[in-house]
This record gives sequence, C-alpha cells and structure tokens, in this order.
Amino acid sequence: PATFGEILSGLVTEQDQVEWDYREDRFIAERRRMVGNIQLSAKAIVDIPEAARGEALLGVVRKKGLAILPWSKNLQQWRARIMLLQRTDDSGTDNPWPDLSDKALLESLEQWLLPYLGPVRRLADFRQLDLQAILHALLPWPLPLDLERLAPERIAVPSGSSVPIDYSQDPPVLAVKLQEMFGCEETPRIAGGRIPLLLHLLSPAQRPLQVTQDLATFWRGAYREVQREMRGRYPKHPWPDDPLDAVATRHTRRRMEG
Repeated sequence: PATFGEILSGLVTEQDQVEWDYREDRFIAERRRMVGNIQLSAKAIVDIPEAARGEALLGVVRKKGLAILPWSKNLQQWRARIMLLQRTDDSGTDNPWPDLSDKALLESLEQWLLPYLGPVRRLADFRQLDLQAILHALLPWPLPLDLERLAPERIAVPSGSSVPIDYSQDPPVLAVKLQEMFGCEETPRIAGGRIPLLLHLLSPAQRPLQVTQDLATFWRGAYREVQREMRGRYPKHPWPDDPLDAVATRHTRRRMEG
C-alpha cells in the first residue's frame, strides 16, 4: 500500500460513497481511496451532504415500502378513519382531510418523513421512529376534534358498553353481541349520519349470527330464525320475542335476574 502513496500515487483516486448498502441494510458515508476497482482504504465522512443522505434514505423507503415503518394497529385504525372521511367528505369546499394513501405518502416523503430521518443508520432504525407523532402532525387543528366526532374509535351501544369500530373494512364494522343491541331499531351511523356501520351481531361465542346495515329489518325478519336456533344452544342468554322492547344487556339471564 505504501507504494501507492509514493511512486504509484498517480493511479490513486478518491471517491465519496454516500448510499444505502442493501447487502448489509445500513447507511454508509465513506471517502474511499481506490486504484481502479480495488479499495486501498476507507474513512468515514464526518460532514455528510444532507441532500445525498436524504436521497439515500428515502430511496430505501421507496424500494422497500412503507411497511418498514412502525405501523401499530391503533395507528392503522387512525389512518383508516381519516381516509374514510377524506373519501366521503361532502362539505362542498376544498376537502380538509389529508390523503394518507400509500401512493400519496410515498409521493410526499420529502415533506412529512425526511425531517425525522436524522437518527437512521440501519434498517432497524426505521422501526424506532415515532411514526404516530410524525403522521399526527399532518392533521392540523381543529381536525383532530372533528375526527373524534365524525369517526370515533368507539361507540356506545344500548347495553352501555363502549365498543370499538373496525375501520380496516369498508364500510366500517361494529362487532357487538346481539343482546347488547336490544331496543335499538336504527343502525348506528358515523360521519354526521352519512355512513351506517356494518353490524356483526355476535353469538355468546363471539361468532357472527347476522351481518347487516339494516337493523330494523333484521329484528322484524331474520331474528326469528336466529332466536329459534340460539334458544336451545344458549339457554342462559335472553332471546325475547320482542327484541325492540327488551332491555339490552351484556350479561346472561341469571346475572340480569340477580
């Protein structure tokens, strides 16, 4: 090697490598001394050009997809709630809800993700980002309040239970024990009454007995068949002849009587 520092020094070139190493899944920023394709030495670059660094890191996200980021179930639901309102907004003015689809997010990485990539050196570092805080910053005030009002995480049912809504499906699903909906004729709605929830009316074993967006029709029709079948299978649970006049409950008949 000493020869290339003296007699053959004219053959030596310096190359700056600021890129993502996909074999080792890590970010590298090195100044390499090269003779053709042979590397003599490498030294870490201290002052990394931000543009080059950002381009390399965003390239990883574009190539590997948004799945490398830490999406929790709650964050996925939050995103789906916003996208539902974004699709169904009928305010007649500019749509206030941001487009959080994969396509839109990938096209705007420079705006919403790049400023937070400072700590990223390895692929695992993407999983350490506070993605919830990063995405929540895309929802300006007072939209967070509107989100809770128009697309709540949970909804109160006649039994008094607060039941989560599953926004991962379209339309959103409310899976609730059938007895907890006694006395309720109208299908619960969200988005200012525009969107009826898809009810999964569950058996005591938490299996769907009926899937419907028309609760009133179910009570007056298919409920009779469900009642006949379930009375024998789950005798400890109430199966009244008039479900609209019955008290909604999450308990068995013995618990209710006690």
